[in-house]
Amino acid sequence: MTTPPSSLPEKPDDTPVPLRRLLVVGLLPMITAACTSTRFDGRTAVEQPWPLLSHYTAMYSEIDDGDEIIAAIDVSKIDRRYLRQLVDYPTHERVGTIVVDPYQRFLYLVQENGQAMRYGIGVAKAGLEYEGDGVIGRKARWPNWAPTLAMIEREPERYRPLAAGMLGGIDNPLGARALYLYKNGKDTLYRIHGTTEPWSIGKSVSSGCIRLFNHDIIDLYQRVQPGSRVVVLGENPSQPASV
Repeated sequence: MTTPPSSLPEKPDDTPVPLRRLLVVGLLPMITAACTSTRFDGRTAVEQPWPLLSHYTAMYSEIDDGDEIIAAIDVSKIDRRYLRQLVDYPTHERVGTIVVDPYQRFLYLVQENGQAMRYGIGVAKAGLEYEGDGVIGRKARWPNWAPTLAMIEREPERYRPLAAGMLGGIDNPLGARALYLYKNGKDTLYRIHGTTEPWSIGKSVSSGCIRLFNHDIIDLYQRVQPGSRVVVLGENPSQPASV
């Protein structure tokens, strides 16, 4: 004799069929909203799927860099546009070229098949002064730093005590890595570097050139070599605008 799965009779669903349909339909937007977020582009609200948070949490987790420990970044508090990601980027520039768009606050490393690795950046007045091309003249790990004369004149109380410079380290304004832009064999004084202020990515800050999250400058540093071409776009670039 076979025992039924349950000796209790099933409770009939006495909800009218049309009402049940309305309830299901009403729940769909809430289910969908759990895995999407709304971006307002100035004209219409567009539903954009939020990439897996765990992917970015791992990408920006704590780094043991030998001499220094780089703290994890709370990516839930960062505008996801400025997190490292592969994007479509049709361009005439060859693979391996760095394209800096200081006005849109992005840096692109051109990849194959019309794509680029995109990094969020922070900029300052100094980062907006240079326009044109150059090459990476040298790279440095945990670089030393000293304020320029212009920085000292602009903010003497802040920078004069540091005029002799700082050794590389976790508190150094250049962060974990630096790329130095040269043109015609000369240092342009234009730098692409890390930062001690992750909150400044995507913003215009008081001093410095082009800054990335320390996690991102380490990634970029590993991908490029001295001699790599760098293009810094002007305010009205011919490159495609980013969204």
